[in-house]
Amino acid sequence: MEIVTKKIPDSNAVGELDPRVYEILSQNKRNFDEGGMLFMPESESAPVSFPIERLRALMGWANTDVTRTDIQTVYKEIIGTNGSIHVRIYSPSSEGIHPCILFFHGGGFIGGSLETVENPCKALAEKANAVVVSVDYRLAPEHAFPAGLTDCFDAVEWVFLHAAEIGINPGQITVCGDSAGGNLATVCAMMDRDRGTGMINFQALIYPTVNMAGIQTEDFEWSIDQYTINNHRELIIPAVEGLKQGGSFFHDMYLQKQTDPGHHYVSPLLADDLTGLPEALVIVAEYDYLRLEGEAYARKLSRSGVQTKLICYSGMDHAFIDKIGLYPQAEDCMVEIAEAIKRRFS
Repeated sequence: MEIVTKKIPDSNAVGELDPRVYEILSQNKRNFDEGGMLFMPESESAPVSFPIERLRALMGWANTDVTRTDIQTVYKEIIGTNGSIHVRIYSPSSEGIHPCILFFHGGGFIGGSLETVENPCKALAEKANAVVVSVDYRLAPEHAFPAGLTDCFDAVEWVFLHAAEIGINPGQITVCGDSAGGNLATVCAMMDRDRGTGMINFQALIYPTVNMAGIQTEDFEWSIDQYTINNHRELIIPAVEGLKQGGSFFHDMYLQKQTDPGHHYVSPLLADDLTGLPEALVIVAEYDYLRLEGEAYARKLSRSGVQTKLICYSGMDHAFIDKIGLYPQAEDCMVEIAEAIKRRFS
């Protein structure tokens, strides 16, 4: 397995936040101290009594379009197993047949939107010279597992069957996603393998959640002691542990106690067999609760014979690609995915 650590730009600092992350987390802390932050309820109160739209409104970031060429955007409604699925198709300005990237947004399976990831998707289309199909899958709690996953896999099938219509090579399909979307991407790759459909040829997973059961394995045992923290402890520890504590809330909303959280289509790290999955790029953030399970998943993929590359962004926290245009690492992440895809399909 190839492992790459990306340092904080223009800095030799180790064990601390990127200055841009520090500023935002500091502001978040001030908001919290003033009582302006959203209270995360105990999981038992979800999904009935919690104002889900309030939580969804807090997700994402007002990011920036960093593209330098014309990216055509087409809005389309496709038909899947559970009805219509809305997608946005981003196409580069170059002519010819392109690779395709299906992108599944993050948001804890209960939030996120096509708008949240529009600028990362446009950047990916430009930098990879690929058609990017962003999928508006069904969200929990209104649509529990496996509704959103089914939508994502249906979108893969639609792209494969309509390759000529959208100008892509059906033999060059990548699945990609951030956080919950990274889970959906790698599980779609599992389903593709299990069904023998052979549609997916690469997976790019951005700080994916892959152990929703939180079960210790030979690859994974979570501990705050595994994070190197030389500075900014007052911000890093609450950020990392806050996501850990909120995980059961999101998972209960997604599964609604109808599915075993240890099922391999929910927690792919716990799968007995990862052989036969497509080549993988796994990207993690240093100060993210999901970092340790993402690294464990990369190791398990590699041991299973899957060609795997792991990239860790120093000083970054969870959901950093939402801040494309503000964090240089967000755009660099799109560059790394694009370069990996171009190498894979060259």
